[in-house]
This record gives sequence, structure tokens and C-alpha cells, in this order.
Amino acid sequence: MKSKKVFIAGAGGIGQAAGLILANFPYLDCEIVLADRYLSSAQQAKDFVNDGASFNVASAIEMPSDGMSEILKSSLSECDIILDCLPGSQAPRLATYAKDFGLHYANLTEYVKETEDVINIANNANTGFILQTGLAPGYINVLAMHLFNKFTASYGVEKVDEINMKVGALSKHARSPFFYAYTWSPIGVATEYVKDAYVVEDYQTKSIPSLSNTETILIDGIQYEDDFTSGGAADLPQALEGKVRNLNYKTIRFPGHYGWAKNIINETPADADPVDFLDNTMRDNIPSVEDDMVLVYASVKAKDNNKVLRAIEKSIKVYPSQVGNKTLRAIQTTTAAPLCEAARLLLEDNYKGPVLQSQLDSMSFLNGPFVKEIYGEIES
Repeated sequence: MKSKKVFIAGAGGIGQAAGLILANFPYLDCEIVLADRYLSSAQQAKDFVNDGASFNVASAIEMPSDGMSEILKSSLSECDIILDCLPGSQAPRLATYAKDFGLHYANLTEYVKETEDVINIANNANTGFILQTGLAPGYINVLAMHLFNKFTASYGVEKVDEINMKVGALSKHARSPFFYAYTWSPIGVATEYVKDAYVVEDYQTKSIPSLSNTETILIDGIQYEDDFTSGGAADLPQALEGKVRNLNYKTIRFPGHYGWAKNIINETPADADPVDFLDNTMRDNIPSVEDDMVLVYASVKAKDNNKVLRAIEKSIKVYPSQVGNKTLRAIQTTTAAPLCEAARLLLEDNYKGPVLQSQLDSMSFLNGPFVKEIYGEIES
């Protein structure tokens, strides 16, 4: 396959990580364009990637925050794919560019409405649009689909009782009273805490309030808490309709955090936007840290064809890792590696139109070279 040109929109932590992974793992022969609304940020990201590059090299351009420029138009006309690392509100705009310029497209956002907008844009496109392909939504959903298919094939059933998906982007230390530290986007955390979550209950898909059912869970003998948050279930509630009695996605935190967060939400003034109020309050109290950990857990439970209750579970822990001569945080690699895997799949296969997590070949994705480098190999 001849060299491709990958356009990375957004030069923040995830955009830099995607560029560095593409530049160091020789699984996709490509040129990399890093674009940002601030040219200085794009150039800084370019220098970061090129300083650690082993195989592919990056360039930088300025990308206006709205509308088109001649530089952006020229760059897009030479590229093969857009990797969208911008805030979710920008997804329809970037997807429109991809369709207009005949490019493949992959994004990360957990935003539900914007994802629906992108699906409508991508319908009937001649290129592929893999959506919500980060950590959560993203990797966790493909893992859950894999476990569902493995369970039904192994135990001779067509339906299961429960599918649980849980992900935590955690710091190594957590102090009272909030028991949390930021390892990724503060506004993303506030949004997923406030907007409704989609679940399946008794075979019916429904919307429920986030943070409405805090529970305790032990993973590898360590106690955590989890609760419903928005966006992480991706399209699995719809894809598995009638095949799973109960399905949900929960975000993992250290014990005590959700009680603190719910108290803040309950104190939101009547004239304030709840997302903005929570975001601002958390930013004023909770520090951002570099030393992080990502915890992934998925399980499927049901009775087999002999009426014996069975479960298949998988948990994964990812810590900061060395990519080239740089150290990337766990949240960077676990988010960017699936995005790079999506780029590989789009550029090597004949995907057309919108592609959701349930529609991906789970083994090709989970054991794809970029993803396997970070998460490890998954048994078939």
C-alpha cells in the first residue's frame, strides 16, 4: 500500500499521542499533518512528534475555529483521512469536510446528538466514517461485543442476561474530599456526569439520569465505585436490542468521589448551566496530574444451554508507557491507539458510510497492531 496522508484535527494531548504512535509504530506508512486553531500549538505538536519519530514524519498547519481557509482547503485536498481529536461539538463540521473532500473519517466523541448528526452526514458516502473509536466509547464497546459473541458461541445461547462495561481514567493518588484528579478533559468529565445515559433494562433501551446508581466493585481485589455516565455505551443498546436483558456502561472512580460530585450538582443555582457549574467547581478544586492509570472491565453473564449460570469477564490495566523517546499518559495511549487502529482499518479496507462499534470485526480491531501494542492481546 502506497504512503497515505493522515490529517489530525486538534493538537492537544490526544492529537499529539496519535501522531506519535503513527510516527513510531510501523503499521501504517503515512505522512502526518497536525492541525490546530493556534499555529503555535500545531507546530509544538509537530516538533513533539518529529523529535520522537522513528518512521513517519509530521507537518503543521493552522486550522480556523470555524469555516474554511485556503491553507486548510489545500491540505485536505491532499489527505486521505481525518482523525478528529477536536471537542465533540466540532464533529459534524469535520465530518462534512471529510465527505466534501472524499476522505475517510474517525472520531472520539461521546456526544450523542453530534454522533447522530455525523451518521446522517456519512450516509451514502463513498468513504468510511468510524465513529466513537477512542477508549469509552470505543475500545470498551468492541471488547463487550467480542465477549458477547464468545459467550453465545461457547454456551449455545442467543440471548444473555447482562452486559456490563466499565472504564476508569484514574490518578494513582486521590485525596479527600473529592477522591479524584484530572487525567483528561475537565469539560468531558462534567458533561458525562450531567447528561443522561443510555441503558438496556428488561430488553428495553431507555435514557436514565447519570450518577443515579453508585455501586461498589472489586477488580483484582481493589475496591472502586462506579456509576452511570453518558455516552460510553455507544451503539450497543440498539445493536443488541432483544439479545440482552440488561446492558449498561459505568465510569469507575475511587470510593467517595461520586458522593462529592452529586453534592456539587445538587447545589447548582437555578439560573446556571449544570455542566458549566460542575466543570467550573471541579476545576477550582481538583488538580490535573500526569501519573495516571486506565482501568477497563467488561463482563457477560447468563445461563448456558444446560441452565448453569456462567460469566465471562475481562479486566485490563494500562499505565503510562514509552512511545519512541517520549512518555505518554495512559489516557493518551488508550484513547489514541484505537483511533490509529481505525485509521488503519479505513485505509486498508473498503468501508463506506457510518461504521459503529458493534459493526467492527472485533478480533481485527482488538488484536490490530496499534491496539495490541497498548492493551495487549485478546484471546479469541
